[in-house]
Amino acid sequence: MKIFKRLPAILLSALLAVMILSGCGTEERPDTLVLAVRSGTYAEVIKKCLPGFEEEYGISCEVIEFSEDDLHNEILHDSLNHKGTYDIVMVDSSWVAEYLAESALADLNSIGYELDDDIIPATMDICVHDGKTYLVPYYGNVTVMLYNRTVAENLGFGADDFGTLEDIDAFCRAASASGNGGFVARGDTPNNVVVDFLPVLRAFGGWVVDGKNNPTVNTPEFKAALEYYVELLETGGLRPKDELISAIEDGSEAVAVGWPGWYAIDSVNSDYIAFPGMVSEGGESFNSNIYGIWTLGIPSNCRYKESAVLLLKFLMDPEVQKETIPAGGVPCRYSCLTDPGMTEANPHLEVICAALENGIYRPSTRKWPEFYAILGNRMSQILNRELSVDDGLTLAQEELDALMK
Repeated sequence: MKIFKRLPAILLSALLAVMILSGCGTEERPDTLVLAVRSGTYAEVIKKCLPGFEEEYGISCEVIEFSEDDLHNEILHDSLNHKGTYDIVMVDSSWVAEYLAESALADLNSIGYELDDDIIPATMDICVHDGKTYLVPYYGNVTVMLYNRTVAENLGFGADDFGTLEDIDAFCRAASASGNGGFVARGDTPNNVVVDFLPVLRAFGGWVVDGKNNPTVNTPEFKAALEYYVELLETGGLRPKDELISAIEDGSEAVAVGWPGWYAIDSVNSDYIAFPGMVSEGGESFNSNIYGIWTLGIPSNCRYKESAVLLLKFLMDPEVQKETIPAGGVPCRYSCLTDPGMTEANPHLEVICAALENGIYRPSTRKWPEFYAILGNRMSQILNRELSVDDGLTLAQEELDALMK
């Protein structure tokens, strides 16, 4: 069945491959395609797929891994060269505005790639600009609600009992009263302080910028969300990431905003669900899960765009993506995340699918690092009771207004 499902795509790709190999295309056939990707699980998942591509097309693939910051800078610097080093690049959503401003990414539609309706719609938001597709959503990282299942069960809470922020608050207070901690968040960097708060902010209907990237920090929605958050953290506290993960597992804390990659398959106590998007039952529901999706694109100065498109199509093929799941892959495709054979062995795929359906990208602005530094520092002062919510948000708004102007 797998062969027949991929047959139309294979025939189309094979035809293009024959054109390239026979000289009917517009470029020479490369011996090797080079991929610049984020190190870790993201790179490992891609490397699992490449032997199949190499066998099918006779083109070798070289994967060069970078840390997040190094990858961002390397792609940007290489975009200045007349002939690029890389044929496929992995891109974080917060870099997109900068890369488009620098014309670093190729228009994929113009070279034969189209997004399809099997991909979860919201994950494609960052990929299309002015009707042109520049990226594809590859690795579906998204925030979830990480919690201690044993503590929850002992207190009479199940996975279906966390439909609102009020439910989370009730559970955290019950956990705290029983001798366990409640809600814990990362407080080690300004970026982490901001990101862990964003799902709560979204559930209150707030956001950090409007449609024109004007700061929207000193607003009723933001204030209400932060006041809730301050009180919620009274049941737990702020910790670095590794301590947070351990605290959820051992039950010294009950709930945190986390990522699927933090969850250990052999965990005894930890579990996760999609973060709720409403404050109270019957209220308005908002997309509240924050995307950390890694996308793939082709540099505008890529020398082998036709061959790069072949590789991109191969990596995004539903059957190829399905085969990455046992290795830690997180596709953004319905056919992968809802396949009975996949969900039986990986029940959390349904949770991830729900989170991806109700997700939102962080603002696409080249000033985002400066933005979250300002906001994170003011939020830290509020959470540490050095500033009131009103004073902290007033100062943050003024500073962010100055930055974005």
